[in-house]
Amino acid sequence: MMVHTTIDSPLGELLLVGEESATAKGGVALASLSMPGQKGAAIVAPGWRHDPVAFTEIIAQIRAYFAGERRDFDLEYTTRGTDFQERVWAALDTIPYGTTTTYGKLAEQIGVPRAAVRALGTAIGANPLLLLRPCHRVIGANGSLTGYAGGLDRKEILLAHEGAVPAKLG
Repeated sequence: MMVHTTIDSPLGELLLVGEESATAKGGVALASLSMPGQKGAAIVAPGWRHDPVAFTEIIAQIRAYFAGERRDFDLEYTTRGTDFQERVWAALDTIPYGTTTTYGKLAEQIGVPRAAVRALGTAIGANPLLLLRPCHRVIGANGSLTGYAGGLDRKEILLAHEGAVPAKLG
């Protein structure tokens, strides 16, 4: 059963979608975190149950992040992507809070040839867990902010919050 709720944040209203799970904290494994206007954002489907209580732990961690009390998340996810997307998303999880990396360095880290950096960017753009899986920490080789499904203004807000705004912007 899919469940959903929304919460307010400095980025605007966030839509949380999860699958009920007996093993997850609070009983829900997160499948999607999206923002209004986001490319590929989840859309609440008929039959999904609105259940804010199921997301209590997830909401607490998101609020703690925005309050500056949390730098990473301890949540169960149920994202489903291709093998390549899963590899890319796992690499995103290794980018520490307060830092950035480039598309090229991320490609090198997971053994993606230079010619496939565009495919890497597409996989990053398909990340269903904006904010939690830190695709906002990937920037252009010249320090520019590029490619964030939630919008570059939100990417800049997140990087500033983490103290990682590239020198060009800061």
